[in-house]
Amino acid sequence: RMAAAPPSYCFVAFPPCSKDGLVVFGKNSARPRDEVQEVVYFAAAEHDPGSKVECTYIEIEQVPKTHAVVLSRPSWLWGAEMGANEHGVCVANEAVVTREPASESEALLGMDLVRLGLERGATAKEALDVIVALLEEHGQGGNYYEDGSSCHTFQSAFLIVDRNEAWILETSGKYWAAEKITEGVKCICNQLSLTTKIDAEHPELRSYVKSQGWWNGDSDFNFSEVFSLADDHLACCSGRESLEKQGGDVSAQAMIDVLRDKDSGVCVDSESFLTTASIVSVLPQDPSFPCIHYFTGTPDPSRSIFKPFIFVDDVKLVPKVQSPSFGNDDPAKKIPRFQEKPDRRHELYKAHEWARSLLESDQDKGQKLMRIMLDLEKQGLEAMEDILSRTEILDPAEVVDLFYDCVDTELKFFK
Repeated sequence: RMAAAPPSYCFVAFPPCSKDGLVVFGKNSARPRDEVQEVVYFAAAEHDPGSKVECTYIEIEQVPKTHAVVLSRPSWLWGAEMGANEHGVCVANEAVVTREPASESEALLGMDLVRLGLERGATAKEALDVIVALLEEHGQGGNYYEDGSSCHTFQSAFLIVDRNEAWILETSGKYWAAEKITEGVKCICNQLSLTTKIDAEHPELRSYVKSQGWWNGDSDFNFSEVFSLADDHLACCSGRESLEKQGGDVSAQAMIDVLRDKDSGVCVDSESFLTTASIVSVLPQDPSFPCIHYFTGTPDPSRSIFKPFIFVDDVKLVPKVQSPSFGNDDPAKKIPRFQEKPDRRHELYKAHEWARSLLESDQDKGQKLMRIMLDLEKQGLEAMEDILSRTEILDPAEVVDLFYDCVDTELKFFK
C-alpha cells in the first residue's frame, strides 16, 4: 500500500454562496510536522531570451515575463504549496495517490507547478494551460519531503481560482482532466474528486486508460473511478458542509473558521502531519477592487493569525517570515540530497513556537495571549472590509507595508 498523501484541504466559494460579490479561496497545507513554511514575495520580472529557471530539482526554459507572486512554501523547495499573483489568480495543490505509481525520478514537483502557474498565468485558465503544458514537457516526480532516508512521491491535484471562475485540475503522470466551476462551494482534498463532468482533458487521456484496461469505452468515463485505488475517492471534504451551512454568507472570517476546525479534520494535527501554514484569499468580482490574501506563516491556524497582503508596486519585503538561505550549500541542492537538515526556522516561526509552548504550559496566560492575537486579526479583517466597501480607489501607499506591519505587530506581542 502506498504511503498516504498528506491531508491538506482547499476550498473555494462563489457568489451567491459567498457574500458581497466576492470569490473566497482557502487552503490548509498539511505537511510533515517539523517542516517550516515561509511567506515570500517575488516582483514581476523580465528575462533574457534563452534564460533558464532552476526549479526544485530540474532546470527549465524561462519565459520572457513573470508576474509578481506571493507564496507560502516549505522553505527547502523552489515552488509553493499555495499562493497568488498580481492578477488575482490563486493556486493551491494537493498530493494525491492514484493507481499509477508516482515517479521517483526528479522532475517538476506539484509545488513547482503551483509557482510556475502563478508566475506565467494572468487568469485561472492560463495558469491551467501553463501547468498542463509543463507536465507534458517535463513530467512530475521526485521527493515531496525533505527526507534523505526515503523518497515520498505523489501525483498532483490543483485548485486554480481567479475573480471569475475556478478550475479543479487532477493529474496522474502527464495525463489530466479538469472541471470548471463558477458557482457554489467546492472542496478538494488528498483524493481524486473529478467524476463525469470534465471540461478539459489530455487529448490522449481516454485512449491511454483504454490501453491500460482501466476503462472499456462503453460506460460513462468517470475520472476518479478510473484512476483511484479501490474506493479511495468516496469520502472527502468534511469542511464543505460547514461552508454550505453559511448559506450565502461565506466571508474571509467564515473561511478562516473552517480552516481552524480540528473536529472536522480540516485542521490537521496528527502523529505524522500538521497544518504547517494556511491561506485565505478574497477576490472581488469587480476588478476595480483589490484582491486580499491572508497568510499565517506559522503552523496550526487555530493558534495562528491570518495577516493581510495586497499587491502594490514596491510592496515592503518581510524578512521576518523568510527562512535563512543556504545558497548552494543547502543540503536540498546537493546530490545525494537531504543528508542533513539545517535549521530553517524564521523569526516569526521561532516566536510562534514560544507562544505555542505557552498555550500548552500556562492556560491562563496562553488564552490571554490568544485573545490579544485574535483581536489583532479582527482589526486586520475589519480594515480590509473597509477597503472593499469604499467607493474611491485604494491609494497604494496605504498598504505598501500592510503585511510587514501585521507581522511586526504580531512579533511585538510575542516578545
